Amino acid sequence: MQDLRISLVQGDTRWHDPVANREHYAGLLEPLAGVTDLVILPETFTSGFSNDAIDKAEGMDGPTVAWMRAQSMRIGAAVTGSVQLRTPEGVFNRLLWATPDGQLRHYDKRHLFRYAGEHERYAAGDARLSVEWKGWRINPQVCYDLRFPVFCRNRFDVELPGGLDFDLQIFVANWPSARAHAWKTLLRARAIENLCYVAAVNRVGVDGNGLHYAGDSAVIDFLGQHQVELREREQVATTTISAQALAEYRTRFPAMLDADAFELR
Repeated sequence: MQDLRISLVQGDTRWHDPVANREHYAGLLEPLAGVTDLVILPETFTSGFSNDAIDKAEGMDGPTVAWMRAQSMRIGAAVTGSVQLRTPEGVFNRLLWATPDGQLRHYDKRHLFRYAGEHERYAAGDARLSVEWKGWRINPQVCYDLRFPVFCRNRFDVELPGGLDFDLQIFVANWPSARAHAWKTLLRARAIENLCYVAAVNRVGVDGNGLHYAGDSAVIDFLGQHQVELREREQVATTTISAQALAEYRTRFPAMLDADAFELR
């Protein structure tokens, strides 16, 4: 496992305008070609977080999936973020994971945000996703999933014999500034309890419902310490996480060997 370069794309998403958002985020991604391994976009980056955006939900053969694939190939890095996608089973808040070799995987948000009525219009996912990239095992999740530590838990000797499920956990979000303290606290908790790095991207600006977003995107190490923390403005930041530092810490402090066994349903 080699060190991994991660780029956080903390953008001001345009409201209900997929074409403008694809153009806008393409501009933010353009300087990243050849200088990063992983690019992380916010949740619902083509529309903002809106139940009404369901009417513009695309299919897996639509322009945004094609855009994700094209951006990944152009940059030479994995690209991830979530969008509303329509399937025969319903419309999902679907995180896409595109790699330069043309492969595409996805995770459907499991925990729908009841407070905003997301559960009334969107379908919920039923399984986690684990991907391997550049030797790293990665678990991507979406926004409200952050509040559910059992679903986020890094288990030992389950997905990987003799090892942990993942080395890096990702959260993409539209998390309003009114609940920023919870965002910051839970991200640190996930990193500490899971003995892993956490990379999280939240949007900035004000959405069409008048909700304000302060960003607070971050990369946090296994001690819960910020390696990068972005303040309230649109920006792209790239940092490198250390495979050696993670391995050495897990050897010194193998808390996973004392963890309780459980089964996700």
